[in-house]
Amino acid sequence: MLNLNTPDSNSFQDPVSLNVGGEVYTTTLDTLTRCRDSMLGAMFTGQIPLLRDKRGNFFIDRDGKVFRYILNYLRSNSLDLPDDFKEMALLKREADFFQIRPLLHEIRRYESGPHGVSWRSAVLNADVDCQVRILHFNLKRGPENYELRSCAVRVYTANVFCTACAFIELLCTRFSYRTQEGDMSPQMSEGRPNYLSLEWVPRPEELPQDQYEKHRYRELTATSQVTFPATSLTSVIPDTRAFMEEMLKVSLAEGFRVDSVFPDPSDILNCRSLRFGCLETAWLEAHSRSLHHPALRTELPWYGLPGCPSEAQLQSVRAEGAGRGNRVYVTALTVA
Repeated sequence: MLNLNTPDSNSFQDPVSLNVGGEVYTTTLDTLTRCRDSMLGAMFTGQIPLLRDKRGNFFIDRDGKVFRYILNYLRSNSLDLPDDFKEMALLKREADFFQIRPLLHEIRRYESGPHGVSWRSAVLNADVDCQVRILHFNLKRGPENYELRSCAVRVYTANVFCTACAFIELLCTRFSYRTQEGDMSPQMSEGRPNYLSLEWVPRPEELPQDQYEKHRYRELTATSQVTFPATSLTSVIPDTRAFMEEMLKVSLAEGFRVDSVFPDPSDILNCRSLRFGCLETAWLEAHSRSLHHPALRTELPWYGLPGCPSEAQLQSVRAEGAGRGNRVYVTALTVA
């Protein structure tokens, strides 16, 4: 049995070989005891007796192939899985056996993310409403000289629902409010992780900045990543069209497909409501040849596939689709 209650500093950096279900791994005690309250932490701090195989390796009778992902997580504090990983249930069971709670948390995040089952079957709804209000304010012309002014302000409210909480978290990183204190990320509804509500008011030219701030209005901005050069672009969302365009860019890049558009299915960027389903890459590959647009990969710039234009080129977008009623299947998104 190991006795590491008072180890010297070098012992934790010394190589350790262990045989897990027939697979031999070499690592360090520091890595194996990274989570002290886990089963591995107890095993390699002398709290639980350990067996050795004929070659002197510590032996653990668990699944050896999946253990590599557990060990890599302990090494890097990151859950790195291949895109075609099919053993999630087994990995979860092994992580639960070893009682590595941070890893279990990461697995839950992974399952609700783009690679998880909940994401692949996710449903996304986005609705935008605009109300025009007349604002009366006093414009200071001089000492004790005020003029009563009026202007129209447009109050935009967007409500987003997605069955994959991770996508809502992603939107919270893409959108932000511009306030006096600086940019502020929106927050998910308390106790409702599948919902995101946004409200913003673009400042009319005739409304002075001090009056705009006095009424605690705020603008909405969107940040998008540009690959070449590696940087980010922040743009103001002035209206419903700009918001829907941003939603399309984010959702299509994450694998969603447009299921329905309201009110006019033929005018996707001037809609008030969008409904998405999730489109898996395998579906895209299997159906790309059967669609009317053979070059589907290059005609869908927002899927992040080969042939995508840069963000700077996305100045205007034309959507082509075909459908019945309020259902539209987007088959091409062309950059003008």
